[in-house]
Amino acid sequence: MRGQLKSAFKSVMGNPTLAMINMAGGVPHPSTFPIMQLRATIKSPSSSSAPSNRESTLELEKSCRSKSAESLDELLQYGDGCGIDSYCAFLRRYTQRVHCPRYADWGVIASCGNTDAIGKAVSLFCEPGDSILVDRWTFPGALSSLASAKVQPIPVPMDSEGMIPEALDNICHMWSGSAPPRAIYLVPTGQNPTGTTMSLARRKAIYTVAQKHNLAIIEDDPYYFLQLPSVSSSSHLHREVELSDQGQDLIPSLLSLDTDGRVIRLDSFSKILAPNLRCGWITAPTYILDKIQILNESTILQPSGLSQGLISKLLNDTWGFDGWEAHLRELRALYTLRRNLFIQAVDRHLAGLVEYTVPTAGMFLWMKINLGNAAADPTAMSRLLGNMKKCGVMMAPDMPFSSSGPSATMESATGGMPERYLRAAFALVDIDMFELGLKRLAQAIASVSDAHSATTCSPATSLDAVRSDITHLDVNSQ
Repeated sequence: MRGQLKSAFKSVMGNPTLAMINMAGGVPHPSTFPIMQLRATIKSPSSSSAPSNRESTLELEKSCRSKSAESLDELLQYGDGCGIDSYCAFLRRYTQRVHCPRYADWGVIASCGNTDAIGKAVSLFCEPGDSILVDRWTFPGALSSLASAKVQPIPVPMDSEGMIPEALDNICHMWSGSAPPRAIYLVPTGQNPTGTTMSLARRKAIYTVAQKHNLAIIEDDPYYFLQLPSVSSSSHLHREVELSDQGQDLIPSLLSLDTDGRVIRLDSFSKILAPNLRCGWITAPTYILDKIQILNESTILQPSGLSQGLISKLLNDTWGFDGWEAHLRELRALYTLRRNLFIQAVDRHLAGLVEYTVPTAGMFLWMKINLGNAAADPTAMSRLLGNMKKCGVMMAPDMPFSSSGPSATMESATGGMPERYLRAAFALVDIDMFELGLKRLAQAIASVSDAHSATTCSPATSLDAVRSDITHLDVNSQ
């Protein structure tokens, strides 16, 4: 970061005051902006008592500020790398409300979602040739960012709660490289791809190890607000999901535990509003945000002003804190229902073929595949994927998520039979496709297993034909 300097132009000119006649900047006059008004129809969140069919209208005007959002002339103009004022002001207030940072000198800055933020956060602590500690299985976008930065991921073993603190401590203690790791990258809630969520005790233990070895923590947490109820019994999966069930306390974030200013938290609207708004935010000590501002100004300037203005108007004026939290409760109810129905279908069609832990956040089910004697065959996974394609079902294989490299995905943690995994996302597919999709997966697994070597996949049909085929299924009973 020593090589990342502030804009030479801004260093010389500073910030113009209202009294100045500003002829310095290469900035277009707002009268040339042809967008006169932005109007959006917004669905009101449901209450705990009934679904909502109400709608409201959100408007942004060309030259007129609303109650707390900027005018279009301001939103469409160049920015300073920090983000629109009203957008960041809401996020700072909401961060204080949800996470209550324990030190005073913190702030937020706008990002183009977490993929943009990951690369910038990594560049704060790693130079080419350095190493960073990551989960054994992790987000491919983060691995791509590390590869681009020429930073080596060091995999840390995981269990049903994610990164194992004792393993992290041991790797740091036994480190023999020339430069010790300076940072940890992890996804603590609804981890991508494994769906694991760290308990409060696990988060505290990870933070303690970070303190012991003076590590920064990059807390990538796009699924934080998609925390789902734990499943105490199979009957819990079958009961109707009510919005009132979604009032459970959220597990405190690593940011909320941070007393040293060592957590750089990444949040995104991608999973909780819409992905291509390309808006998120970073929370960190202000001296770190000063560096991220420099990076923003040399890359994106800031996210789209239209997107920021739309979100700001929605959250500040239309919904407010109460409406926003009602929206998040509605999302949690939706994903709880989807998870429950998906797992019921997995139990019906993949019993004995897969192993899994029920996720308590996010949108993924991470399944260990039982390929029988065929598991020892190095071509088994590629054959499974080929058969899945023939059968007409797609899930993500384990290889892109491996922080140990492709060859390591063939190695069992116990040194026995190789373990292979699939990540199934229950977020996008229509619920009435769960049943058939998992039947097709069972067929594809059986076609690879030695015990069912004679089994072949039926050709995939069109979705219209599929919907016709499954009209006999009672979706409400699933």
